Amino acid sequence: MTRSVQALAYARPSALESSQVGASLGLETAGGLTPRGAEAHPRFFAGFLSAPRIAARGLLAVADVAAARYYQRTLASSLDPVVTGNGDRLRFESFSGCCGVYARLDVLQEGLEGERTGHGTTNVDVNNPLRDALSRITADDPLHLRVGPEELAVTTVDGPLVEKKVPLPDRWLRGFAEAQVASAGFDLRAELSAAQAVAFLRSLPRRSGNAARGAQWVVASGSALRPTTRPVPGAVCLPGPERLVALERVLRHATALRVYGPPVADGAPVASAWEVVLPGMRLTLTLSPDASRGFSGEGGVLEALATDEAAADAELVSVLLAWEPTIEPASLAEQSGLSVERVRAALTRLGTAGRVGYDLADAAYFHRELPYDADRAERHNPRLVAARELAGAGAVSLDGAVASVASGERRYQVRESDGRLTCTCQWWADYRGKRGPCKHALAVTMVRRGATVAGGVR
Repeated sequence: MTRSVQALAYARPSALESSQVGASLGLETAGGLTPRGAEAHPRFFAGFLSAPRIAARGLLAVADVAAARYYQRTLASSLDPVVTGNGDRLRFESFSGCCGVYARLDVLQEGLEGERTGHGTTNVDVNNPLRDALSRITADDPLHLRVGPEELAVTTVDGPLVEKKVPLPDRWLRGFAEAQVASAGFDLRAELSAAQAVAFLRSLPRRSGNAARGAQWVVASGSALRPTTRPVPGAVCLPGPERLVALERVLRHATALRVYGPPVADGAPVASAWEVVLPGMRLTLTLSPDASRGFSGEGGVLEALATDEAAADAELVSVLLAWEPTIEPASLAEQSGLSVERVRAALTRLGTAGRVGYDLADAAYFHRELPYDADRAERHNPRLVAARELAGAGAVSLDGAVASVASGERRYQVRESDGRLTCTCQWWADYRGKRGPCKHALAVTMVRRGATVAGGVR
């Protein structure tokens, strides 16, 4: 697995401090992007939290996921959560080291009492002493929150006092994009009351270990969830239920549990999302289809990355994002002059660069700018790289609805049926399109749509 190192530089450690006028939580920020451009230490908010104890536990849950590996647990990995200011809310996001769990805490406008929330995205320092201090908050006494430096500009002459260097797997970056694409295809399948949510989540097994589990399913039954042995209509896949453990941080404060998933047609495992509704906040965990299977290999973004049209559309759509907390494809289509389908493909491509996420509660995209190399997830996607090499080498021969792709010493047949490409390769035989197109089908798509392939990855 390709890895690099990301350096996070903070002016000082984040800390929870007490004074005669009350407690103050200062979350320090590293380099990030704002409407004003790149900033070393952007400031997004200064004010009070309406529910300090709940916010503290929600932030700890996001940090728990960032520090966790739910598969192959011996390999440690942790990256400080990402925070985005969207004007009316703060979003804290993280991804597990194994690429299988995406977490997000949305602190909504009603959960914040203070100045208007700023716009931008950066990492926020969540260190061990801060985690200990947050875990000791047991009452909702007034708590002042500051996201960013005390002053709008940091003037330290000696540079940052805190620098963290963390390994950043390429597949982790791809996971952010794939989780967003998967979520955009989910529908609300069940909503449980607070008592039912607590009872259901506490009934789940606490199994640990690295062995893969078979798919488990639940279905709404009245106002509760019950297990089912097969994916009946409306069922939701619960892959690796022990991966929901981070929700325990906030269970006692839950007002509801919402469960989301895609339509299911067979017994193959699929992703799902579990959203705990809190006073002024929402905590969501999105699970990959299996504990041993990270989001990075799902392939949902590949077709959008395979065409020059989507690349050009993404450049146009990106200008219109404006850090909005909710982005409607229909509105972007009207502003850009593109079709809704092309806008969705452009949003998928932007999601690969970490520039949009998807909020299930709002059923809408939102703008953020992850502090990563925008081209990196595409450049290190093995199937996409291989497809560009095949297309660039002239390995694709077209003959109507049938194409032939020479790969190594073998030749594969790619056919189009009902708008879907199938292939005679082993990848297609194994997954039947459930993990995105194979490299041969991608190469055919590139050639048919005239994508730029010379010189490798664009």
